[in-house]
Amino acid sequence: MTTMNMIEAINSGLDNMMARDDDVVIMGEDVGYFGGVFRATAGLQEKHGKTRCFDTPISECGIIGVAVGMAAYGMRPVPEIQFADYIYPGLDQLVSEAARLRYRSAAEFTSAITVRSPFGGGIFGGQTHSQSPESMFTHVCGLKTVIPSTPYDAKGLLISAIEDNDPVMFFEPKRIYNGPFTGYYDKPVEPWSKFEASEVPEDYYKIPIGKANIVREGEAVTVLAYGTMVHVANAVVEEHGIDAEVIDLRTLVPLDIDTIEESVKKTGRCLIIHEATRTSGFGAELSALVQERCFYHLEAPIERVTGFDTPYPHSLEWAYFPGPVRIGEALDKIVGELTS
Repeated sequence: MTTMNMIEAINSGLDNMMARDDDVVIMGEDVGYFGGVFRATAGLQEKHGKTRCFDTPISECGIIGVAVGMAAYGMRPVPEIQFADYIYPGLDQLVSEAARLRYRSAAEFTSAITVRSPFGGGIFGGQTHSQSPESMFTHVCGLKTVIPSTPYDAKGLLISAIEDNDPVMFFEPKRIYNGPFTGYYDKPVEPWSKFEASEVPEDYYKIPIGKANIVREGEAVTVLAYGTMVHVANAVVEEHGIDAEVIDLRTLVPLDIDTIEESVKKTGRCLIIHEATRTSGFGAELSALVQERCFYHLEAPIERVTGFDTPYPHSLEWAYFPGPVRIGEALDKIVGELTS
């Protein structure tokens, strides 16, 4: 077993799939010779050739449009959008073309596209390099949305995404590329090599899309999170000594609602955490689903800790980021009587 950070695990997943399937191609800004702005595609052009891993013009609409055409001809393109903040020019191609192709062609054509994109804050990227637009894509019928939180999950989920015959949005939390994050920005980051989830097989393996992971079992409250916030949530409940069940959703669409429902019916309480803005964020959908399915089991109102309804501020990043203070306050509000 090899120890990898998330960047290395993603690179390994891409390498595995390019070796297994000649129809898998990687495309995007600086992904070829340079190996990507975060080095996730480093060495792939040299190993697999310039027709399998190549640079594109700075045109997100063009990148996604070309990928749609490739997929219609039976290829499995993996376009990279350098930052999720840049994805909006390609939105029409994703929503009107990629997501609809199977339906409008009566399954004569499919759109086996995996769109990789770093997302989220915590690196002082400011308003144009820190956005979390995942809820926009969960609203689109025909798109799947995947967000890993560990190197092991990143590789296994990426392979499943590439092999899927429908388009998949694969968002990579850039704050945890090199190590998990507890939310305490003034503490040094511990590398992934210190954690079991960094043990990643070099060979092919898959993690099914649509299956959540219970990272911590508990009885007092269910905490729903994904990406970076899984690690922040876990650190906070440990610090507060709360017997919380922390669920890493892994994929937002399809959603493992059965695991969520079973957990909330057991704990009677639910806290939802995400970094994206609050209004119409995916946490709102989660809250509605929990309320519909678990109403008679809830012993306290559902709480959400999210980003604010503002652009991501550079100078006030840690006030915006759902950190230990706000999460701790929400937990105390939900289960305070159990720990007092």
